[in-house]
Order: sequence, then structure tokens, then C-alpha cells
Amino acid sequence: MAGPTPGVAYSITIRAEYPNRPGMLGLITSAIGSCGGDAAAIDVVSTSGGKMTRDFTVNTSGEDHSNRVIEAIDSIEDVSVNSVSDATFLMHVGGKIEMRSTVPVTTRDDMSKAYTPGVGRVCMAIHEDPDAVWALTGKGHTVAVVTDGSAVLGLGDIGAAASLPVMEGKALLFKEFGRVDAWPICLDTNDPDEIVSIVTAMAPGFGGINLEDISAPRCFQIEDQLKERLDIPIFHDDQHGTAVVVLAGLINALSIVGKSPESLKTVVLGAGASGTACTKILLSYGVKDIVGFDRQGALSRDRDYDDNVMKQWFADNTNPENVNGSLTECIEGADFVLGLAGPGLLTRDQVARMSSDAIVFALSNPDPEILPEEIPDNVTIMATGRTDYPNQINNSLCFPGLFRGVLDVRASDINEEMKIAAAQAIADVIPEEHLGPDFIIPSVFDRNVARNVAQRVAIAAQNSGVARRRRRQTDEVYATMRTR
Repeated sequence: MAGPTPGVAYSITIRAEYPNRPGMLGLITSAIGSCGGDAAAIDVVSTSGGKMTRDFTVNTSGEDHSNRVIEAIDSIEDVSVNSVSDATFLMHVGGKIEMRSTVPVTTRDDMSKAYTPGVGRVCMAIHEDPDAVWALTGKGHTVAVVTDGSAVLGLGDIGAAASLPVMEGKALLFKEFGRVDAWPICLDTNDPDEIVSIVTAMAPGFGGINLEDISAPRCFQIEDQLKERLDIPIFHDDQHGTAVVVLAGLINALSIVGKSPESLKTVVLGAGASGTACTKILLSYGVKDIVGFDRQGALSRDRDYDDNVMKQWFADNTNPENVNGSLTECIEGADFVLGLAGPGLLTRDQVARMSSDAIVFALSNPDPEILPEEIPDNVTIMATGRTDYPNQINNSLCFPGLFRGVLDVRASDINEEMKIAAAQAIADVIPEEHLGPDFIIPSVFDRNVARNVAQRVAIAAQNSGVARRRRRQTDEVYATMRTR
């Protein structure tokens, strides 16, 4: 298997000093290239006393690779590495988000209205009319991003404090793409009942709850209990955000290959939170033939799942032929394989057994179930979760716009109709004439995505009866989302 591609996530800047004579720069750039580094920039820092000091910014594929690049430069005779900085760590110094006020407080009058004594009148107005909290506070545009740090990215259970950089990043994307204020809430407990109790108690200050990086099967229990207790939307992004964007990509992929959801033979690798949610949305969209796989094999009705209610649900609602074969057997003739399980779980020979014009979404990150370079000719469309390949399935396409639409109509829930509406909105951002095997998903930086998702979700919330107010005029609400 080919190694990871160098990228900016592991970009380092090496400050090196060396004699200012011909050939030295070439020796350094050759050393970078010889160990697979990608020199992104070379900047002069200073020249004095016959010495040259330069900063070499190099994209690498990981910490071990970074160390090899540093050692290669430092090993050159007469070259000294003075310092090494990591661009990703520098971005995180001091945190990535902050609170800012929306009104000025520069005079005694401002203080009297924003705080005491004037604020007391506003408090009593909310006490007398609880719905006024939506208009008189930030609740209507504020989301809590809640985690216990038990399933962070591909890192596993790293704890609440270590999860904070991810949650800050999530909050940043909420604001940048959806104009939603989000606050990281990292809980130092893995007890589902305690998490439900804490979130329930703090819910009055938020218009929605985004659950993040909570391990399965506890995430299902936590989400279900919070939905029962609270009248604001609860959204576990690892489940439903992934499902929405997967469906969006599949909608456009099916348009290209000329296949229908009803005729699609589908294999899902991974029956965890994401795999289950993706399967549910595919079923809602009309896909009928789905076979799921976990570490023990096909999820059939012949197996005992003990108390794992989600795997039992999977077996009861999929696999119409109740097949029990191996992945190699079950992938025969499949039109669509969705990988949400782990690196290297698909082989080229297995994928070659799929149908013509096959679709493969290998979404394990950073290393997919199979790399695009290994895909055989019968595959027409390939998607991954990575930024360095076409067709990245990225949850950031969903959650900012989805919550924007939800908050604008004060929805009490995020139902299947709203999720399908979000998926269709993402898919429709790409005009049909621009669709292609390497372009089934729009860029996360396309401002039309969040705007379209917000509009469609708001309408779906109204049509399905979970909106508590009518959405405002589209041009007024979403214009800034299109032009920011």
C-alpha cells in the first residue's frame, strides 16, 4: 500500500543556517526531496557574516516523516538547524475561538441597559413569557458542542481535555460557514446518565445540541434520552452529519452512472454509529438491498447480538436475503460499497468483483479502506474522507447550514425529512452539467452549500411539523451567508 501523501496538516518550518556559497541551497532542497518531503516555501531570514539563514516550509505525511526531513537537513555538512516550528500547533496557540460582544458598552447609559439595573426588566419579561428567551438572548443562534472525548477522530478515548481542540474547530466552522455561535462543552465523564443529566440541566442556554465524538453504543442511548427530555434539536454529527453527506454524494453518483436507489446492491463496512445512521438514511431514500459487515462478518438474522440493540436493528432491517457469506462472496455484483470501518479492509480483487460502473466510498480517515490508486477499472466513482483526493465526504458540508436552518425556524427536532432535504441541497449545489466522476461533492468553501442547506432544512422542518415559527424571507436571512 502506498504511504500517506504529504500535506499541510503536517507542515513544518525548519530554520537552517549555512555558509552563503553556491550549491548549498541545492543540497538542502535535494535532501528534502530525497526523503519525500514537499518543499512548499523557502524564505530568506537573514544574511550576515558569510552566513545565510532561511526558513524551509515543508509538507510532510506525519511526525516520523517530519523527523526524517529534519535529520536529512541537519546531516548536511556545515548546515545547522536552528529551530523547527509546526504550523498546525502555531494555529492552535491560545485557542481558535473567542467570545465577542454584539453591542458596545462605552458609557454609563450603555452599562445601565446592558447590565444592571436595566437587564432585570428583560429577565422578568422572560420569566413571564418563557418563549421570549429566543428573541431577547443569544439562545436562537447558539449551539452546544458536547463530547466526553471517548471517540475523537481516529484517536479513540483520549479524554475531555484532549478533545477540546477538535471541539473548538467545530465551533469555528459553525461560525464561519453557518453564522451559528457554538460553544465547546467537554465533559469529564463517560457515564451516559451523567452526560444526559448535565446536558439537560444546561440546555436552557442553547438552541440546539451537537453531540460529538461519543463512542458507540453509548451515543445512541445518550441521543435518544436527550431527545425525550428536551424540546430543542439533538444531533449526533458522527452519525447524522456523515449520513447526510454520504447521501448527497450518492445522489450525484447515481445520476452519473444511471442507476436508481431501488436497484442498488449495497455493502456497508462498519456497523457503528456512522454505519447505522448511513444505513437508515439510505433506506429512507429508497435503497432496499443493504448488507452490513462488522468484525464477525455479515449482519444476518442468524447471529446473536446480545444487548447491542443497534446491531440487532441492523440485522432486522437490512440483508433481505439473509446472506451469511464472507465479504468476498457478498461483494459480488455490488453496485455501492460504503466503508466506515478501518484502513485496508478492501482489496483490489474484492472490488473487482463489484458490478460495472461501481461506486466506492472508502471513508476511514486518514487511511481509507482502499486507496484510490488501487481501484480497478470497474469502479467509476471513488470518494474518501481525505482532502488530498477528489470527492471528499466532509461533515462540514452539513452541520453549519443544517443548524442555521433549524435555528431560524426554532425547530424542536431534526427528523429524517430534514436530513434528506439537507443531502439533496448539498447535491444540488453542483449543476448537472458540471457533474463528473471526480466532482460529485461541492467544496466546503462554497458559500452556496450552507445557504442551500439552511433553506431546504427550514422548509422541511415546516412541512414536517417541527418548526415553531415561519422562516423569514430567504433573501434577508441568507444573503450574508452567500457573500461572506
